[in-house]
Amino acid sequence: MHVFAMILAVLFFIVGLAGSFLPVIPGAILIWLGMLVYGILTKFATLSTAFFIGQALAAALVYIVDYLAGAYGAKRYGGSRYSVYGSIIGTIVGIILLGPAGIIFGPFAGAIIGELLNQKPPDIAFKIGVGTLLGLLSGTIIKLAIQFIMIMWFFWALYY
Repeated sequence: MHVFAMILAVLFFIVGLAGSFLPVIPGAILIWLGMLVYGILTKFATLSTAFFIGQALAAALVYIVDYLAGAYGAKRYGGSRYSVYGSIIGTIVGIILLGPAGIIFGPFAGAIIGELLNQKPPDIAFKIGVGTLLGLLSGTIIKLAIQFIMIMWFFWALYY
């Protein structure tokens, strides 16, 4: 049963890591669920309640970083809530129209369009779009780092 549980957990981890790049996949939650499935199938023989609470807090941190990174990038470059909302809408529309490339171009274009609708000059709107993109990319790197730490903690808890 341990081998089957480990295979399922690793599958959850892989899909969860993909969620760092595809916003429609709840990455950190899937990673945490993979650990929970492992725990259930192994009757929680090696993973404690404190482990699961710590992992849940790490998963929550991923979502906090995800939200704040894009907003911080937009604000740091002079953006308003128009750029934040535009980047969110742009991400969704970008993924639908451009597939994976929409993850990069959608928020960028959405932030620019949002600020243009907010009466900002095109050069300022472009600068805010770049800031939003930089915030999102740095947020993705931080999210990946937290998720890798979650996974490493899982294996450390099992084998050390």
